[in-house]
Amino acid sequence: MEGYRLAMSSSPRLPSRSFGSVAVAMVTPFHEDGSIDVDAGVAVATKLVDDGCDAVVVHGTTGESSTTHQPEKDELMRAVVDAVGERAMIIGGAGSNDTAHAVRIAQGAQRCGAQGLLVVSPYYNRPSQEGVYQHVVAVADSVDLPVMLYDIPGRTGVAFADETLDRLAQHPRILAVKDATGNVPAGFERMARTGLEYYSGDDALNFDWLAHGASGVVSVVGHVATGRYAEMVREVDAGDLPGAREVAARMRPVVAALMGNGQGAVMSKHALHLQGVIPSATVRLPLVAAPDDDIDNLAAVLREHGLLESERSSLGVSP
Repeated sequence: MEGYRLAMSSSPRLPSRSFGSVAVAMVTPFHEDGSIDVDAGVAVATKLVDDGCDAVVVHGTTGESSTTHQPEKDELMRAVVDAVGERAMIIGGAGSNDTAHAVRIAQGAQRCGAQGLLVVSPYYNRPSQEGVYQHVVAVADSVDLPVMLYDIPGRTGVAFADETLDRLAQHPRILAVKDATGNVPAGFERMARTGLEYYSGDDALNFDWLAHGASGVVSVVGHVATGRYAEMVREVDAGDLPGAREVAARMRPVVAALMGNGQGAVMSKHALHLQGVIPSATVRLPLVAAPDDDIDNLAAVLREHGLLESERSSLGVSP
């Protein structure tokens, strides 16, 4: 995994990739009673790496990080690191609106073998930019891991301002940004100005970000289409933008089926359940299962795009 990332970054015409090129923000599977299903988590992580991702985010937003607790986080992190940590970079989500809590999560992730951190801006309490800066630095300084910032103001209520990113870019271990702002032109300017690596945090804009020089993607749709995003990255790296654009066009219905209702964590679990990868699509409140119509539509789209029956057949599961 490490050799692959270095090789991919060695050409002067390719972006640096401290966190790989195709990461998936992994779900946290639960048993039907709501308890964490570590074996299913290992199965998901193994599938993702087998399918071609070179980084896995454990306990990010899609992993329902706000409703899992430290002993659970530690147990799943250890299991995923043991299963695939030699083949992919394992990134721990360290998000909280309580800085001390975020520090504990970060330290737990490092203790359990994580190789990087994803740190979101503090949500709900809407701190000042100085508060955002101090929060992130406190988390980064609590461990010895490389850090990717997560800029998603639609969920957090507070964006990283330009001046805050400029300051954070001076930190020796803050290396990248997962951008889910929807503003690719602004990100293009920011990556040039700060030297930070940028990763697409919006599957609908993966091609746009890559074409503008992003290092890679941190995907939700990658739960079912890691190989196609790896193909998109290869096409962009080779300078074949028409080829990459064609991949993006093929992926649009799949992105819409998983992400169109804003419930990526919910729909990813339903997709993995349909594929036979996890035994239950259970989520924890306040998330709830998708309506039957949405699940039926998801199954139809996955089947139409060769992402259901072929996967189920490979697992020995009847359609």
